[in-house]
Amino acid sequence: MKHVLTVLSALALSAAAFAGPDVKVGNLTIAHPWARATPGAVKNSAAFFSVENKGSADKLVGVAGDVAREIQIHTMITEAGVMKMREIKSLDVPANGKLELKPGGLHIMLIGLKDGLKDGTTFPLTLKFEKAGEVKVTVTAEKPGAHDHSGHKH
Repeated sequence: MKHVLTVLSALALSAAAFAGPDVKVGNLTIAHPWARATPGAVKNSAAFFSVENKGSADKLVGVAGDVAREIQIHTMITEAGVMKMREIKSLDVPANGKLELKPGGLHIMLIGLKDGLKDGTTFPLTLKFEKAGEVKVTVTAEKPGAHDHSGHKH
């Protein structure tokens, strides 16, 4: 039994290693920051995470980092039956609620990656909140399709 518990503990820890660590600042907790790893010469990717808010409303007003030439906040819209990405200036983080960035929906677009994103590599991003200020997170690149249940690809 002791051996089984040891193996299960090791598996749980190794699974947690694939996502960036959760970060807590004030009433906000940024959970599971990850990005799609890119094959070969692909120079764009997307990053995802959730923000749990245990306080008053806030806004994600920007994202910065050195991993790409440009970093934008994006939403997905449907025009004439076609899903399209659009840059937006901010995302509301509801009071006592949760903001979810996930494939096929809200996401952080990484445009002009400097070196691509190999599976397992990590990089820093700075999330800029209207009230909470700047929050540094570590994002882990994961292979394409690791979290994608929507069928949408970048």
